Amino acid sequence: MSCILHIETSTSACSVAVSEDGQNVFTKEDLNGPSHAVQLGVFVDKALSFADSHALPLNAVAVSCGPGSYTGLRIGVSMAKGICYGRNLPLIGLPTLKIQCVPVLLYHDELPDDALLCPMIDARRMEVYAAIYDRALKPLRDTAADIVDGHSYEEFLENHPVYFFGDGAAKCRSQLTHPNAHFIEGIRPLASMMFPLAEKAMAENDFKDVAYFEPFYLKEFVAGKPKKLI
Repeated sequence: MSCILHIETSTSACSVAVSEDGQNVFTKEDLNGPSHAVQLGVFVDKALSFADSHALPLNAVAVSCGPGSYTGLRIGVSMAKGICYGRNLPLIGLPTLKIQCVPVLLYHDELPDDALLCPMIDARRMEVYAAIYDRALKPLRDTAADIVDGHSYEEFLENHPVYFFGDGAAKCRSQLTHPNAHFIEGIRPLASMMFPLAEKAMAENDFKDVAYFEPFYLKEFVAGKPKKLI
């Protein structure tokens, strides 16, 4: 049996969940943020109280590790690490873009077998952070900062239907006009969507070093200097 606390603060949404053997037993969400500094501590306290009152011994803490908001990731990862230290628990770090793929795979049965998934996080202007996965969540292109234009992702769009989603996808509609480009609305990274990925990491003992773990911030290098995008 496994009981995992999940924390997701990479975008404007703040969410916390507890899973038991991959099933949701507790969820708190604020989708109107960003209000992570105010809400996260309250949500985590309620989640821990729920687990303790129901005699659910936590086995790990899972946290979204970016890319995403610099401030949001700092708050979420700091909270996760603090709980791991305080309760002597292992830490699971999950890529934010991969978390966004979970609701697409769970709730969109119409996807063809050869579909590719392109989760996007808004990095302002026509920039996004994106990755390309197949339906088994095998990365076909790792996370990268993209300036989207009419030729973006052509090597994938020529051979596969590609589904774009996340808070960076809407602004790309006017540029990505290839007939194989499809858009799914309403997808955001949430703690309640972390369960399958966290369970897999738990089974594989894929844990992070709590002392040295850092999230993946949205940065780009301009003239050799890092520029914070969010």
